[in-house]
Amino acid sequence: MKNTSVKHRIGMVSLGCAKNLVDSELLMKQLEANKFELVFDPATTSGLDTAIINTCGFIGEAKQESINTILQFVNAKQNNQLKHVYVMGCLSERYKSELAIEIPEVDAFFGVNDLQKIIKHIGGQFKSNLLGERIITSPGHFAYLKIAEGCDRKCSFCAIPLIRGNHVSRPFEDVVKEAGKLARSGIKEVNIISQDTTYYGLDRYKQRRIPELLSEVAKIKGLEWIRLHYTYPDGFPLDVLNVINRNPNICRYIDIPLQHISNRILKSMRRGITADETKQLVDTIRKIVPGVALRTTFIVGYPGETARDFHELKEFIRESEFERMGVFTYSAEEDTHAFGLKDSVSQRVKLQRAEELMSLQEGISLAANRKKSGSEMKVLIDRCEGDYYIARSEFDSPEVDNEVLIKKTGVGLETGSFYNVRITQAESFDLYAELI
Repeated sequence: MKNTSVKHRIGMVSLGCAKNLVDSELLMKQLEANKFELVFDPATTSGLDTAIINTCGFIGEAKQESINTILQFVNAKQNNQLKHVYVMGCLSERYKSELAIEIPEVDAFFGVNDLQKIIKHIGGQFKSNLLGERIITSPGHFAYLKIAEGCDRKCSFCAIPLIRGNHVSRPFEDVVKEAGKLARSGIKEVNIISQDTTYYGLDRYKQRRIPELLSEVAKIKGLEWIRLHYTYPDGFPLDVLNVINRNPNICRYIDIPLQHISNRILKSMRRGITADETKQLVDTIRKIVPGVALRTTFIVGYPGETARDFHELKEFIRESEFERMGVFTYSAEEDTHAFGLKDSVSQRVKLQRAEELMSLQEGISLAANRKKSGSEMKVLIDRCEGDYYIARSEFDSPEVDNEVLIKKTGVGLETGSFYNVRITQAESFDLYAELI
């Protein structure tokens, strides 16, 4: 344990998803309360005493990014540019023993639930009165609201339940209270996240309470956009759609990872849903919520995926014309069910299939964006870059979706404020607009 009379300057690096970011923000609040000086996502190790790296261990590329980041800070430590390097999060949870052997220069490794241990190890005291409090590191107008931890799903390719454990819903009142606190701090957009948001409540209350939760959060004054992420198609609570229709501050946007459409692949993936049920769900969502933007992801190169399976997926995407879409190449994860299957698709074919799907999506997105030319929409300004203000519509989540670019003129626009604009030009994944 370090001397508590000496308060170090700590650099916090958060890798991976928004759920990881929330964990980092919770830790930072505790460190701040212990009078440590904090730097979030430091561009340099200059002036730092300690680096804490919150890692991602989801897929191969994310693991490699985490390892590279650890090595970067270890190298700085070896060059006497900082004194301590600590590693936490998903990669550390899953591979703690192996990492300790491979990278012994790291002072200590911590898992995903070791917040109190980290604070104690660096010479602080855990403040129980700050439970749930965090330092918001995203721009001051939007934040992520994590409503649960872990996952009860048994998807064959996913290691998250092995890392994060079973699904544990936060108490309903705590989530609503936090949303209110975010609004009072100036947050205008909350993005609701967990491993499976539509499962919320089943463990704690024996019923899905995400429709009710959305309704309560929508009542909070000051929250102009509420966005739903990480919904699961199997057992999707259709009541959510009526809640969206009743509340204008809930974005007409649903993030629903579908992963595939081939029945054979869906069954092997243990997704609990068929191709026909998937298509019916997509149709139902669009029928009940006209104009909704659906964001989805797919996995290509899953073990046993044939050219016919891939063609079926490609045709499904072509017909469905998803507003937002991402593609992952299959990554074999130890101890998952799919790890025991023969990884029969070469990396070259995986990358080729991913490129084909994203090329198809680029054309779909361009056609959809061109239809918006001349239309008016409400946007939220995220930041300034060069000659443009960078904004988003209600159909775009921060950091992953399309953006709306507004050229700077004599009228100054405020970051974190809403404006009405007219679309003047369209590109594949971005729109250009002028202030009305």
